[in-house]
Amino acid sequence: MTIEELTPLPKDKVLFALASFKLVPKDFGCYVLTTFDNHILYIGLSDNLHERFKQHLDNPEKTKPTKEGKAIWFYFQPYNPKNLEQLERTWLNQFVTRHGRRPILNKVDSPVG
Repeated sequence: MTIEELTPLPKDKVLFALASFKLVPKDFGCYVLTTFDNHILYIGLSDNLHERFKQHLDNPEKTKPTKEGKAIWFYFQPYNPKNLEQLERTWLNQFVTRHGRRPILNKVDSPVG
């Protein structure tokens, strides 16, 4: 599944590299790591997109190639903190409906709150 198939579509993207760190806001939001061709590898949420971006860059599991490709793009959507979990669940459900599983780098299901 590619990023273009998510609804709502994330509004912003940066290269998943240290050079892009300062371009990611410190806002609440949801985000997606994708391959160069925009195939989804990970869907997440954060109370600080800026810090979460850096945490993922420091995590070899997120930076090394997977059998489905390497994370190249970091798409993000600043979002209302009260609805963050709902947006993440929506995106994950769209992926699971299409593939019958979570994205390759997602290890746990989204909270149901």
